[in-house]
Amino acid sequence: MRIALRQRCAVTAVAVAAAVTTLAAVGSQAHAQSASVTRAFTGVTLFDGTARAPINNAVLLVRDGRVVAAGPESSVRIPSDARRESLRGKFVMPGLINAHGHASSTDNLATYAAYGVTTVYSLGDETPEVFAARAAQRSIAPRHARVFVAGPVLNPGSPTEAVTQVTSLASRGVDIAKIRVDDNLGTARKMTPEVYRAVIEAAHRQGLRVAVHLYYRDDALSLLDAKADFIAHSVRDQEVDDAFVQRVRDSKVCYSPTLMREVSTYVYEQTPEFFKDPFFLAHANREWMNTVSQPARQEATRTSTSAQKYKAQMPVAMRNLKRLAAAGVPIAMGTDTGPLGRFQGYFELMELELMVDAGLSTTDVLRSATQVAAQCMQIDRELGTLEPGKWADFLVLDASPLTDIRNIRKQHSVWIAGERVNIPPSNR
Repeated sequence: MRIALRQRCAVTAVAVAAAVTTLAAVGSQAHAQSASVTRAFTGVTLFDGTARAPINNAVLLVRDGRVVAAGPESSVRIPSDARRESLRGKFVMPGLINAHGHASSTDNLATYAAYGVTTVYSLGDETPEVFAARAAQRSIAPRHARVFVAGPVLNPGSPTEAVTQVTSLASRGVDIAKIRVDDNLGTARKMTPEVYRAVIEAAHRQGLRVAVHLYYRDDALSLLDAKADFIAHSVRDQEVDDAFVQRVRDSKVCYSPTLMREVSTYVYEQTPEFFKDPFFLAHANREWMNTVSQPARQEATRTSTSAQKYKAQMPVAMRNLKRLAAAGVPIAMGTDTGPLGRFQGYFELMELELMVDAGLSTTDVLRSATQVAAQCMQIDRELGTLEPGKWADFLVLDASPLTDIRNIRKQHSVWIAGERVNIPPSNR
């Protein structure tokens, strides 16, 4: 058993090393072409991702992939040799950060970027290819969404096994650990408190935070007592009360609503309207579209007990989100995209719209997908806002999403490390 495990690890290490070499070579060539070029994006309305009001007639100055300055044209000195790019009339904001997605390939990461998601925190079961992309981005700016990884989702059956699995996970250099505490509406075994406490304690000893998939309010409270670090889904079984809200706020743990995860469980009981959106169709996975559009599958969704249960509890999730956000709990935009029918990139845009429908302000929603998401995932030193020294990952929109969140779909261009991302239309 141990020999076989070492052999699998060796094969994986070789695959990752080869992929890193390839990705780095491609990235190095692109980076060399743009090294030391200063770009001045002028005439924009700038939302920098912080609580500051948008700046009209602003300049975003970028060099070597990072923000040099961002502010009113009157206060930003543009070097004489800078390449000026007029974006007059456009709205510029940080690239979107998905605090709960899933990626299994660089194609997935390219799809995220095609819709303006420039960073994804993948919470489980990434492939060697994705691990390689994560490794390569440490030295070379990617031409697809940045990614952070959780590795295999842990599912030990005992405290002893918990320690073993955490130790193995930590050896892979993951960014976070992930566990599931859920019985899938009574159809599966749920991890016991004794076991998840052992996982969390072992992970913390290894310097790893723990993200938790959950469903029930009481499990959320117990997991907070066990010092879990990130609530990766909405509480949906019942509406939260003042005591729950106070407990989450005091814990300073971030909450990711993943409303589109709920939508995905029932929306395909018929062909959804967004299947007609040209922006969706430009990069959508056509195989998924064909699968979820099959009449037999749609009928199965209409008659599925679990799908209809999740549908009925969607308003509960939305009310809980509003109440927690109003109390000051940090909300990190997340979607759980990646599995079949959860369309990467586009669902993040729909998530933002649902968060506004739940009662959050457009400003708070945009910050939940930029600065707050970066803070929650502890990547805010480099990402999340357009401030000097941070990566110049940003969206250029044709209209302001602050006046209408649906304008988040009106994307002029996507930029990562100061370079425009060009993703060809999907042919899958």
